[in-house]
Amino acid sequence: MVLQRIFRAVIMGPPGSGKGTVSNRITQSFGLKHLSSGDILRVNINAKTELGLLVKSCIDQGQLIPDDVISRVILSNLREMDHSSWLLDGFPRTVAQAESLDSMCTVDTVINLDVPFQTIKERLTSRWVHMPSGRVYNIDFNPPKIPGLDDVTGEPLTQRDDDTPETVTRRLKAYEYQTQPVLEYYRSKGLLETFSGTETNKIWPHIHAFLSKKLPHTQEARGQV
Repeated sequence: MVLQRIFRAVIMGPPGSGKGTVSNRITQSFGLKHLSSGDILRVNINAKTELGLLVKSCIDQGQLIPDDVISRVILSNLREMDHSSWLLDGFPRTVAQAESLDSMCTVDTVINLDVPFQTIKERLTSRWVHMPSGRVYNIDFNPPKIPGLDDVTGEPLTQRDDDTPETVTRRLKAYEYQTQPVLEYYRSKGLLETFSGTETNKIWPHIHAFLSKKLPHTQEARGQV
């Protein structure tokens, strides 16, 4: 499908908010190219680009990647898509990064997924894994046949460090502290659209309706609600 004009959007939401699912639905329904900052960084690290080596050095030393380095990596990729419409995920995370993005292009809208932290904690802390095989269970909607044991081998399931209640709480608080100023930055520009709820399937129709008004797209895409 071909959009009649270039459209640039940013999507924000804490880990476990359903951002990946929503991003996929947006790209399928509206033809935007999904750009994940994490994917872009990994490509640069694997390709051993100058910026990729700089990023890897920061990660290896346990340091935060400086704003200007992340901005240079992301913006260099966006310059290659000068005539494309895109959905940017994972960037910007600070006001400085948002300002650097503004200096290069015009952002049309910022979609913010507002999912209660309690809902996210329940989603993430419900995941249990059989480490040798990588099989993932969720005690709410995909539980093992015998609690705590893998269906195939009968071996015990474990919880990833990232999914323990303590770690999830820390990650959510860190996200809120870091991104609140960015949300305020975009709110002050009249670009922020917040969609609240506890279920992605109930939030999605509202996002689809909002983007349908913003974006000219084909009849085929209109049916993809």
